[in-house]
Amino acid sequence: MSNPKNATYKDAGVDIDAGNRFVQMIKPLVKATTRPEVLADIGGFGGLFALNTEKYKKPVLVSGTDGVGTKLKLAFLLDRHDTVGIDLVAMCVNDIIVQGAEPLFFLDYLATGQLSPEKGAEIVKGIAAGCQQAGCALIGGETAEMPGMYSDGEYDLAGFTVGVVDRDSIIDGSSINTGDKLIGIASSGLHSNGYSLARKVLLERMQLPLDQVPAGFDRTLGEVLLTPTKIYVKSILNLMRDFTIKGMAHITGGGLLENVPRVLPKHCRAVINCGSWEIPPIFTLLQQGGNIEETEMYRTFNNGIGMVLVVGPNDVDDILMRLHGLGEEASLIGSIEQTQDGDDEQVRLVGA
Repeated sequence: MSNPKNATYKDAGVDIDAGNRFVQMIKPLVKATTRPEVLADIGGFGGLFALNTEKYKKPVLVSGTDGVGTKLKLAFLLDRHDTVGIDLVAMCVNDIIVQGAEPLFFLDYLATGQLSPEKGAEIVKGIAAGCQQAGCALIGGETAEMPGMYSDGEYDLAGFTVGVVDRDSIIDGSSINTGDKLIGIASSGLHSNGYSLARKVLLERMQLPLDQVPAGFDRTLGEVLLTPTKIYVKSILNLMRDFTIKGMAHITGGGLLENVPRVLPKHCRAVINCGSWEIPPIFTLLQQGGNIEETEMYRTFNNGIGMVLVVGPNDVDDILMRLHGLGEEASLIGSIEQTQDGDDEQVRLVGA
């Protein structure tokens, strides 16, 4: 009776050599994101980051974590993986900048059934690009190869960021008053929200090809849907040096209707003028193709506004001028009004 072959981890679907090759491939990408506070290269058990406490009077660390969601399904269909990493970083750093925190470092988690070092490097290329856009360092992460957990060619991404803000500079919306104004900064598209509905409408209901350019578009549908989430960190840090921003809302899942109220004090309502900014064609296509009600659009998608700032009325013109100078598309989209006892509506859409 012959002896069975010696079992190996590779036979079970985990290739350690491929993992090591992947790490070597991404080292230059990671190095390009470094900051002076980073104390070690990737490969250790933990990332080391020395906080410059002399820069802050009362430093407060602010953390955020998120994923990319079902937008990854589009990356699988198109076999393009170099942009979803930007989405991953954006969803995390945009969340902490709204509290006034500068992102310091980022870590990622990549899980897949079988690791392709080349595909993994494309993913990390996007993560590194996002970190450079946000000014934070990619100091570590984890790659999990789990045979049987994912379909062939599929993976999942999660990320985690830490930032810092002086305690006295935390932006929490507490100073927002009646008469303050809302400035909306344009999104780059769907960002990373509402893709379950978008796929259902565009790919299942309308059966639109991803490789064709829809009427009124300047790119293929696939390119539009994979457009990375805009990272607002550097523009907002620039504003914070010279202006008082009373509150900020990152418009993610829940849209304008769910995210703006998160920063408003009691008895304050945001009045949003829906015709005050240009809505990108992708949202019109979705609404018409899915026969989606207006309210559903505004609580599912960003509808062209990725970040909302609440500022004093005297600062509006100067802030808009600064944002335009920084290359941002921005508009005055509404104002703050007072509500009465028993009136719990915190967002009112005008012109919807």
